[in-house]
Amino acid sequence: MKTEPQTLRDAHTDAASRRPRPEADVSEWLTFHRANARMYREVSEVDRWHHHELKYWVGFEERKAEELAARIAAARTRS
Repeated sequence: MKTEPQTLRDAHTDAASRRPRPEADVSEWLTFHRANARMYREVSEVDRWHHHELKYWVGFEERKAEELAARIAAARTRS
């Protein structure tokens, strides 16, 4: 049974273990970044010592997800 990340370090380790291949489809990367944003948000409520750093990572992952979602939407309108 896998336990949920409880610290910033755990969260980084978890994200690294789920990271898609560089050549993975954009939709796979979008799913990855959205999941990371949720994970970092949840961990920020547990690891209060790193709360602000975790909030940075939430924002980072959300920005990445927004960029990818925009790329996907733009590709759909072109086709």
